Amino acid sequence: MTLNPMSVRFWGVRGSIPCPGPDTVRYGGNTSCVEVRCGEHLLVFDAGSGLRLLGNELVSDPTVVDMDLFLSHCHIDHMIGLPFFSPLFDHDHRVRIWAGTLKSSGGIRGAIGKFMSFPLFPIGIEAANGTVEFHDFDAGQVLAPREGIVVRTALLNHPGGATGYRVEYQGRAIAYITDTDLGSASIDPAVLALARDAALVIVDTTYTDDELPEHVGWGHSSWQQAVRLVETAQAKTLCLFHHDPEHLDPMMDEIAAAAAKSRPGTIVAREGLVVQI
Repeated sequence: MTLNPMSVRFWGVRGSIPCPGPDTVRYGGNTSCVEVRCGEHLLVFDAGSGLRLLGNELVSDPTVVDMDLFLSHCHIDHMIGLPFFSPLFDHDHRVRIWAGTLKSSGGIRGAIGKFMSFPLFPIGIEAANGTVEFHDFDAGQVLAPREGIVVRTALLNHPGGATGYRVEYQGRAIAYITDTDLGSASIDPAVLALARDAALVIVDTTYTDDELPEHVGWGHSSWQQAVRLVETAQAKTLCLFHHDPEHLDPMMDEIAAAAAKSRPGTIVAREGLVVQI
């Protein structure tokens, strides 16, 4: 299904670890994976456990055989779906994998090679039958993955580093900013630039302000900090994302209500949600 000219679909919305079960069924228990359609082009952000479900749909859709997968970073919750992504193993598909902050440690090809190797996994990336390309860049670079699409990047405040993204297409923009500690002082100008005037800003909101003191240095933010970011950036819609696995559906309902009261129009990412830009 292609939604024009630009749309976003959430396949995984949790952070840290998948948490499926009856207490997370309404918002979802899969980890980070977001599909962005720019006309006929498919961009995917992060390879969490939600990527498996997206892959299953893609192999049944003969109209989409070419795609770009952008990783925010290589922590396990953002990589766990990659070995189960069906297009990698289908010779009719082409997947370009992009990542920043990894050049000094062997690049994205090296990171995936470590992840998909004994004793952690039974097969290596060499088993992929599809056409797979690896693209390393430095966070801060401007990328042009497909004609008419501009992807701006910025380094995020997360242990080991992470990359935030801004996708621009036909006069529209969305920002994908996870995992990061937005802090309580002035907002990083590079991060602010990603969100500036965007139609949709998807932000790491793992915690509430009350929970932050117990998680100093963990590299995550609160929904209150995300509200401040989007207000300062004069963006349109804030989307809360990367939910704590301990935040069950009733608590997510409370967070959704509080955030919408603080900034009307705020939405909360849940599996299956489609946002037209």
